[in-house]
Amino acid sequence: MATTTEKPKASDATTKTTKPDVEEDDEEIIILKKAKKEERSPEELHKEMLQKYKAASDVVHKTFETLVKACVDGASIMKLCVEGDEQITQLTSATYNQKVDGNLIPKGVAFPTCISVNNVVSHFSPLESDTVSAAQTLATGDVVKIQLGAHIDGFAALQTETMIIGATATEPATGRKADVVKAAWHAAQIAIRQMTVDEKNSTITESVTKVAGQWDCKPVEGMLSCQFEKNAVDGKKRIIQAPTQEQKSSHEKCTFAENEVYGVDVLISSHTDGKSKTDEARTTVFQRISGVTYQLKLKTSRAAMSEAGKKAGYFPFNVRSLEDEKRARMGLLEAEKHGVVRPYEITYTHKDAFVAAFMYTVLVTADGPVLLTQPSIWYSDDKLKTEKSLEDADMKKLLEKTISVSDVTGTGAKRKRNTKKKSTGAKEGAVEGEAK
Repeated sequence: MATTTEKPKASDATTKTTKPDVEEDDEEIIILKKAKKEERSPEELHKEMLQKYKAASDVVHKTFETLVKACVDGASIMKLCVEGDEQITQLTSATYNQKVDGNLIPKGVAFPTCISVNNVVSHFSPLESDTVSAAQTLATGDVVKIQLGAHIDGFAALQTETMIIGATATEPATGRKADVVKAAWHAAQIAIRQMTVDEKNSTITESVTKVAGQWDCKPVEGMLSCQFEKNAVDGKKRIIQAPTQEQKSSHEKCTFAENEVYGVDVLISSHTDGKSKTDEARTTVFQRISGVTYQLKLKTSRAAMSEAGKKAGYFPFNVRSLEDEKRARMGLLEAEKHGVVRPYEITYTHKDAFVAAFMYTVLVTADGPVLLTQPSIWYSDDKLKTEKSLEDADMKKLLEKTISVSDVTGTGAKRKRNTKKKSTGAKEGAVEGEAK
């Protein structure tokens, strides 16, 4: 670029003519075009964010369609988890393949597929090397919780759904299994509807407990729903369910704000106390903790963290996704000891209890909550036969509110309205937003 402060020598003036000015003009045009591209409005950035959330949600939905069909009597839990992660990887790799500043947009698994059965609360995703856990299969009558997530450019969609193997409209599940699934589904629906601007997180905590009690069930103690941010599913703002006395005093109170995204995660136990504990099953899901700096001593530890960072960023990952499982486990021991990674421990409630869970990714808007993930695939009221129902007048009134479901392209929120009069029976499952 020609200088404007230093004059050229007389002998140079005739040879340079106007070429530097042309080069300068061309470069200025390129800079201006680049600046114009980068200076996008908040509306454009929000629209792009929604599109990525919805692209991730579509991947999650398609993977759920596959897994719900595959969850049958005799199915291998380990193979189902592997299949879920492989499908997420395959589907995300087929979209958003344009380069940004010379780099491909990061995408893939935002939460590894976990399938937790009956009294197992969550995070069960066994490795082939764990022969006992890997041999577990599904059986008719099992209460099965499927949890997974995908992300596009760090914008993650996570979802959990509960199903009962073999339950149908003609042969519905009964007893405490039916009670706990209905309790969890209704509590999740109420929680979603309360995700409004300026609402308190404590309101959700109280409502989940109240709704679960309608079926003589309890929220699993201390479980969290977290705010989602780019590259993070464990944001600062959180909702706790069934907190202990210590957690009540230490849990940070907050209110929800417009355009915030949350993973609304409701886990309900059929037992009377909702307590859970860890068991002998080996933890397989871990997450690198953002902002933690510690110089790991072992070469295997540094290699494992480097590989995990390249493959998962700060999203949770399964040990099986790392190249050398044995070395990775050794490295994770040191990383966990020094707080570099967080383990997602496998927890259990009482042996005779059942746990049901529903999780949705929800956007808070000025017009009310919007579902970014799709409504549950398996759940419908006629698959569950129970003598109990939602009797609380305030909760019933809140349940009548129709939820918006973000449209397929993610370009905004489309208001879905169910004009048919809802009954308290089989059509109750249509209140989720997209009536079927």
